[in-house]
Amino acid sequence: MNMNPVITDFCHIKNNQVFHHGNLVFAAESGDNSRDFIKAAFRNTDAKYPKFFKMDDYSKLGLLAVEILMKSKPLTEEQTKTTGIVLSNSQATLVTDQQFQETIHYDVDFFPSPAVFVYTLPNIMAGEIAIRHRLYGENAFFVSSSFDFEWHEFYVNELFNSRKIESCLSGWVDVENNRMEAFVYLVQNTENSIKHGRPHLVAELKKMYNHQ
Repeated sequence: MNMNPVITDFCHIKNNQVFHHGNLVFAAESGDNSRDFIKAAFRNTDAKYPKFFKMDDYSKLGLLAVEILMKSKPLTEEQTKTTGIVLSNSQATLVTDQQFQETIHYDVDFFPSPAVFVYTLPNIMAGEIAIRHRLYGENAFFVSSSFDFEWHEFYVNELFNSRKIESCLSGWVDVENNRMEAFVYLVQNTENSIKHGRPHLVAELKKMYNHQ
């Protein structure tokens, strides 16, 4: 299939608000911190997935964004076999690393937590998303100071050009202290998606990121 991949859906979570396709669909209650907001937003999707609440902040945030996309644009069983995941953020798993450090910092209260340690690799977030939605395509995770539109355009399009994937979940999932942001979008390369999507190009990504 030689058609160019297009963006068919996107979700942007920032400032304790959830935007789907540029429209506000959920906002935090007054006084909610980011962690409470993420849990409330996930419950608002009506998804039944208790494992979500045991994950680290990065995985919760990424899974929430993807949950909204998959609810809007569900993939067939055949499509999940060729759907990839390409994500990035600014500091890998630093917030989770700090939480794990707290469990081993003091000799007296030394209690290393395997439940936290397992999330100290950034690709675990992609793994959790893949498990949840049974996605079997290629996946990758990158670190950059800010969302690198050019790199995501290049890397994802190369995966399509090499015919390694036919769909891809891509974007930015970043956590820093009490600030969380996710910008995740779905890229597809089917005859139907070509008619209804935006070209997977830097200019279009920037427009969507700014909700244009």
